[in-house]
Amino acid sequence: MELFNHLAMGFGVAFTFQNLIYALIGCVLGTLIGVLPGVGPVATIAMLLPATYALPPVAALIMLAGIYYGAQYGGSTTAILVNLPGESSSVVTVIDGYQMARKGRAGPALAAAGLGSFFAGCVGTLVLAAFALPLTEVAFKFGPAEYFSLMVLGMIGAVVLASGSLLKAISMIVLGLLLGLVGTDVNSGVARYSFDIPELTDGINFIVIAMGVFGYGEIIQNLSHSEEKREVFTGKVKNIYPTLQDLKLMAPAVLRGTTLGACLGILPGGGALLASFAAYTLEKKTKLKPGEVPFGQGNIRGVAAPESANNAGAQTSFIPLLTLGIPPNPVMALMVGAMTIHNIQPGPQVMTSNPELFWGLIASMWLGNLMLIILNLPLIGMWIKLLSVPYKWLFPSIVLFCAIGVYSTNNNTFDVWLVALFGVIGYGFIKLGVEPAPLLLGYILGPMMEENLRRALLLSRGDWAVLLTRPISAGLLAAAALLLIIVLLPAVKSKREEAFVED
Repeated sequence: MELFNHLAMGFGVAFTFQNLIYALIGCVLGTLIGVLPGVGPVATIAMLLPATYALPPVAALIMLAGIYYGAQYGGSTTAILVNLPGESSSVVTVIDGYQMARKGRAGPALAAAGLGSFFAGCVGTLVLAAFALPLTEVAFKFGPAEYFSLMVLGMIGAVVLASGSLLKAISMIVLGLLLGLVGTDVNSGVARYSFDIPELTDGINFIVIAMGVFGYGEIIQNLSHSEEKREVFTGKVKNIYPTLQDLKLMAPAVLRGTTLGACLGILPGGGALLASFAAYTLEKKTKLKPGEVPFGQGNIRGVAAPESANNAGAQTSFIPLLTLGIPPNPVMALMVGAMTIHNIQPGPQVMTSNPELFWGLIASMWLGNLMLIILNLPLIGMWIKLLSVPYKWLFPSIVLFCAIGVYSTNNNTFDVWLVALFGVIGYGFIKLGVEPAPLLLGYILGPMMEENLRRALLLSRGDWAVLLTRPISAGLLAAAALLLIIVLLPAVKSKREEAFVED
């Protein structure tokens, strides 16, 4: 009953004219930046943070949240139409979504992404509302040791869910951790791994890595093909909306993706990213129905499931931020910045000290998802007009938008050169058959893991046993070790390899 009272208060806050307008602005901006490759939610929220000074705290956070889950919607559009994920969690959508577009089925692919995202967003918001209170109680028992162990579990989960060989996945995680160490040491304030380059003392920008590896890497791969293979689309769009058969295939996939996304989104460190990969893997393990298109060749389930998963994960990724006070991804880290601007300390005390903000934000997410489905479904026809653009005109504009997005974050030309370097590295990953998603996870979690480990060791005066003597920390490490042992068992290992083999 208490939950319904809180939600009623939240809807009262979200339904004010001012907050509705800011939710709409956030959703529209989010969709636009999701559609424009290279200008992701991280860059946009970073640019708009100063603009939130003048806004009331609730309106500011509602707008920024709208940008985040709006970008989850929009990111699928470029993934399907131009084979370039607007958001890192849309990476998996490329596999089947782009193939559907090439076969003239871009409309059903976009509709599947939109409908799946709407359903998952609503469920994710309900999960957030239901689990917020009990998780806040658990949050008070978490210290640096527990946070470190939780992140180790997240890392192991990423290795298990990554496609291809375990060795490659671990290598990517380690490389991500090393990239995360570049910059200034948290405790001593000394620059490390910066090679006397002043621009590296602040570390490598997340957007630089994401856009370089996923954006520019994909463009270089396309340009390495002959002109016939390089054309983005073949044929005309036959229909815009999904058929009854499409809906029958989509429904169970959306349910599975939503469940997986809602669970994995809670994990600190790329929950939505992990969820989309895990959902795609699960669909590949589910038997194909007679006459169904194989995965990797334009299966609608390969679009609906990961899009549902990343949207459910995007909603539930607010749980660790609002209840534990730790940002699970770069966007949430910027949300922490927005809260700090307005003198709000993120963590378990938000619910008690500022209930209007907490429940108003949750209620606004449901309204935002409704706005997005109303905005996006009628626009499918407009996005499909991108089909007629030849790749020779398209790729320079993608490169330009990526460069603008990267430059505008820090107003630094060094970042533009760095994104080009990561583009070459990304192309190398494609050639080597290495999946770069774990690299991003390692990069996000690395600095947070280091900070919490060092804090735990400082409090225990250098005693490593603190990680095992605290029950929650020991339990999380045991779960991580068990997960690693299970995946290394020969029977499980062979099944895992089968699941990731492309049809």
